Amino acid sequence: MASTPPLVAVLSGAGFSTDSGIPDYRGPNGLWRRDPEAEKLVTIGDYRADPDVRRKAWRLRIELGVLDARPNGAHRALADLERAGIPLRVLTQNVDGLHQLGGVSERKVLELHGTARKVQCLDCKVRGPMAEALDRVRAGEADPPCRACGGVLKPATVMFGEHLDPEVLGQARGIAAACDTLLVVGTSLRVHPAAGLVDVALAAGARVTIVNAEPTPYDDRAAEVVRDPIGTAVPTLVRRTIEAAGRPADH
Repeated sequence: MASTPPLVAVLSGAGFSTDSGIPDYRGPNGLWRRDPEAEKLVTIGDYRADPDVRRKAWRLRIELGVLDARPNGAHRALADLERAGIPLRVLTQNVDGLHQLGGVSERKVLELHGTARKVQCLDCKVRGPMAEALDRVRAGEADPPCRACGGVLKPATVMFGEHLDPEVLGQARGIAAACDTLLVVGTSLRVHPAAGLVDVALAAGARVTIVNAEPTPYDDRAAEVVRDPIGTAVPTLVRRTIEAAGRPADH
């Protein structure tokens, strides 16, 4: 009887999506370093209180074209893991939805910081598609209000000053504690509580591999640190994992 392959959990950050044209935030060329004022656009206090901040934020969403981004080779490689029958869970700090678009089953992706593909009203909490809200901005509504109650619309993401959903965080901690391997990709590991998932995995005895261009606070505790570009490093690690499990790569 064939043994069950070990559970692989992936903790992904902004670097995972840079090859898809989405800028990171804290890297050497990150958005916050280039324009520190931009941080206000995703800080809940500023966003709620200042219509000008909201107008700038809506313009930036259109300029960045997050909804236009497409999965890259690293996203598709993770889908190969799932297709090969490797138990997989993705814990992502990204809000772009590219893991799912890249082929990973939606039920296997936990979006720790929410999703930019939906909007949510700060008042009545109703949700709707981001694409519809952006169409309203293009049509001339600089700060489109909630259609249901007239309240302030924001992306269905966790902004600075907001807390992660405790249920989602609890599920993520459970996965980190249960995984055999934690692959950490494209994150500075400086933002908690997401970074603390590495502590949970290490405490449970998981093997941690970190793929990131810049050093992280956890490098000295990882079993392996990879500085190669994510677009080549992740497919290589995926192939290695599939081969180690004795599964066909094109399963």
